[in-house]
Amino acid sequence: MNQISSELQRFQRLRLLLKACIDGGGDVSTGGALHGLLLKSKLAASTYLGNHLVLLYSRCGQTPLARRVFEEIPHPNLPGSLRRRALLPHPRPDLVSFNTLLAAYAADGDAAEALRLFRRMRALGVGADGFTLSSVVSSLRGVGSAAAATTPGIANLHAFVLTAGFAAFASVSNALIGGYSRAGLLREAERVFSELGTSGDGVSWNCMIMGYGLHGDGPRALALFREMARGGHAVDMFTQASVLTAFTAARDLAGGAQFHAQLIKTACERNPHVGSGLVDLYAKGGRTVDAEKVFDEVPEPDLVLWNTMISGYSLNEDFFEAALRCFREMQRKGLCPDDGSFVCAASACSNLSSPSQGRQLHALALKLDLPRNRVSVSNALIAMYSKSGELEDAGRVFRRMPERNAVSFNSMIAGCAQHGRGEDGLALFGEMVAGGEEPTGVTFVSVLSACAHTGKVAEGWGYFNSMKGKFKIERGRSITPACPEADRDDAFSLGKAGWAALLGACRTHDNVGLGEKAAQALVQLEPSNASPYVVLASMYAGAGRWEEAAGVRRMMRDRAVRKSPGCSWIELKKRIHVFVADDASHPRTEEIRRFLAVLLGKIKNAGYVPDTRRWAPAMGGDDTREAELRLSYHSEKLAVALGLLSTEDGAPILVVKNLRICGDCHSAIKLIASMTGRRITVRDAHRFHHFREGECSCGDYW
Repeated sequence: MNQISSELQRFQRLRLLLKACIDGGGDVSTGGALHGLLLKSKLAASTYLGNHLVLLYSRCGQTPLARRVFEEIPHPNLPGSLRRRALLPHPRPDLVSFNTLLAAYAADGDAAEALRLFRRMRALGVGADGFTLSSVVSSLRGVGSAAAATTPGIANLHAFVLTAGFAAFASVSNALIGGYSRAGLLREAERVFSELGTSGDGVSWNCMIMGYGLHGDGPRALALFREMARGGHAVDMFTQASVLTAFTAARDLAGGAQFHAQLIKTACERNPHVGSGLVDLYAKGGRTVDAEKVFDEVPEPDLVLWNTMISGYSLNEDFFEAALRCFREMQRKGLCPDDGSFVCAASACSNLSSPSQGRQLHALALKLDLPRNRVSVSNALIAMYSKSGELEDAGRVFRRMPERNAVSFNSMIAGCAQHGRGEDGLALFGEMVAGGEEPTGVTFVSVLSACAHTGKVAEGWGYFNSMKGKFKIERGRSITPACPEADRDDAFSLGKAGWAALLGACRTHDNVGLGEKAAQALVQLEPSNASPYVVLASMYAGAGRWEEAAGVRRMMRDRAVRKSPGCSWIELKKRIHVFVADDASHPRTEEIRRFLAVLLGKIKNAGYVPDTRRWAPAMGGDDTREAELRLSYHSEKLAVALGLLSTEDGAPILVVKNLRICGDCHSAIKLIASMTGRRITVRDAHRFHHFREGECSCGDYW
């Protein structure tokens, strides 16, 4: 009797300690120590304590550990009893154990494991309840429209809900509304919402409003919100955030700002959840300063709000460094970064092309050993290293990933294409398909780009034609044929991405006639984008058609279209040096210009001829000299010169430019790389140019 009493006391102490770990926000280190103590003790195994451990591990994102504990849980013959025969192991966990692990899979969005576990429940004869079904349906998030067609996808789960009599459970129907919305099936979501009738709760309304938001239907989301308020349903922060999501998805900045004005009257915008919606709205609408103001007005921002602000900064090239400062400030405030934090910060590092800061970020991610969603962090690191000119490091991250998804392959294939490693990119595509990973439209954009950058015309058309025939992917707006010389009928049905690629190919191959059509199409799609005007004017100037070139520039003035000023930057000893054309603001300007003059003189002797054709219809005398000076002080040349002056012989140089590298700089840097024996890399708005021994990785095709 004393032995049983002692076991009861130890059981009770462990239960209370585990509960404290769970209630304290997920103290996984203490919980793990208690788990170890339980394993070492002579206390018999218990489903009750096992459920606590599964819940703790799942809440902390330690799904593999949660599953391992779950698999070892016995089945109590007499609930709550500690008699010896009740403590004997049994190979069948109870419903609570199943539901706890299902909740963990739902939190991770692991549909495959959730569905596998659900099938096991049914095979064992374990009954399901509303929590079971809502977790299984919720796990399908992110599966996309394919979720409706899979077995047992959301449509089949819905059928099970109806036949099993769970349709009246609001939690189950709410999960179905969300699942159908995420799968792109808005009508089905509306039908479930309508059939709920009076049994629906506030969450039901929130889910439907969010569904409209996911589909960019701001007006319907707002109308439903007003109907919800009139009907006496409680409007909470989740409702308001859902409405803001709808305005953001619809790119209705004006409507969102009006809704913000309503929120100010009740001080709701100071809530972190609502604040996240507002920050996202303004940041994606290009009003980063307003997003910053909203963030500053929230007295106690949570991790989600910090992540949203970091992401908002990373969307605007003027705030990339602010994104990293925000990331560091978040840590100083005592918040531990999660996978979302690292993805946002890595995006900012990618845009800055700062290898040193990227490596620091990678080291921190390894140190923290993020328990959840390591795949997304690794994918962000692949993109970051690729865009920082470190393709080998990107490849190492990719190869060391224990688990990959389509985004992993897409990021790596895109990196290979950008760096002129088309063969490697195509090999990765073959590996992706052979491994059973389904390619997406984004995959084919990278594959066709790899073909384009390596001159594989026939292969490009083969991949292009296999999209619809073999992989059942519609050739949408982001896909373009791989070669400029081939028949362009398919390209004319494309959107801005296809037209932009076609215009670039026409410029490279001096196809002015087709370039005019591509530029006109782009102007119709994006009237305020200066890029097609500038490229077309340059093509006219290169062909000696000065009147047409001047006409394009007049058109830009008449339409108030402004070209973004070209700038280039280089990181030296963890400091970023930024240059614009004819820049005289750098403290070493005179030294840079003297060095550049000597360097350009040497490459002229080696055959370099400045391309002055774009400045005047007939160059001669002083006009030619002035044009050469303007070319000499292009931002990428200034950055390269500083790099050569500031680094030891043989050290590689990486320069980043916000626009496409100009043809004259491309020719000059090829010769500079050859003459100095350096590896010089320039990342422009389209791709990487690796200059070495007088050649460029782009093969003069960009």
